[in-house]
Amino acid sequence: GPSNSEGAGKVSLLKKVPALKDGDFTLAECTAILLYLSRKYNTPDHWYPSDIQKRARVDEYLSWHHANIRANAPKTMWIKVLIPLFTGQPLPSEKLQEVMEGLSTSLKQFEERFLQDKAFIIGREISLADLVAIVELMQPVGVGCDIFEDRPRLMEWRRRVEDAVGKELFFQAHEMILNIKELSNIQIDPQLKEHLAPVLMK
Repeated sequence: GPSNSEGAGKVSLLKKVPALKDGDFTLAECTAILLYLSRKYNTPDHWYPSDIQKRARVDEYLSWHHANIRANAPKTMWIKVLIPLFTGQPLPSEKLQEVMEGLSTSLKQFEERFLQDKAFIIGREISLADLVAIVELMQPVGVGCDIFEDRPRLMEWRRRVEDAVGKELFFQAHEMILNIKELSNIQIDPQLKEHLAPVLMK
C-alpha cells in the first residue's frame, strides 16, 4: 500500500510497499515483483510455467484476484484492528458484515471457478497464483475471521499449500499477519490519531 516514508520514495516511484531494489533497478507492486524474481532466478517451472496455457491460467487468476479476493480480504484487518488502532474508535459491526459478505461471494467464485476439483489453482502443482491467494486469505484469519471453517474444499487447498511450501516456512511467512491483533497494544501519538481519523473513517 501507499507509504510516505523517505525510504519507500527512494525505492518506489509510486511510494508504495512492497518495493524491490535490485542494483539500480526498482520495482513496485507485489505481483510484478514475484514475476520478476521468478524470471531472474530461474525458479522451478511450476511457479510460473513455461507452458503457455498453464502460464495463462496463472495470469488469469492474478488478474481476477486483484478486484476480488484482494479487494475484500485485507479490509477485515483494517476494520477489526488498524482503523480502531489509529482512530481510537471501533467501527460498526455492519461494516465488517458488509466486507464478509463481499468476501464470501469472492470465495465462492474462487472455489467454483478456480479450485474446482484440482489440488491447486492451475492443476496438480502449486504456482504463484496459490501464493498470492493464500497471503490475502490468511489476513481474515489473523483477526479472528476463520474463512476456512465450513469450507472443506478451501481448507484442503490451504493444507496442500502449507505442505508444498513447508509448514515452518508457511507460518514464518504469515507470522506478522497471524499476530496482527498484538498491534492493538501499541500507543499511537495523539496528533497522528487526530490527523488520520477523518481519513480512515470515510
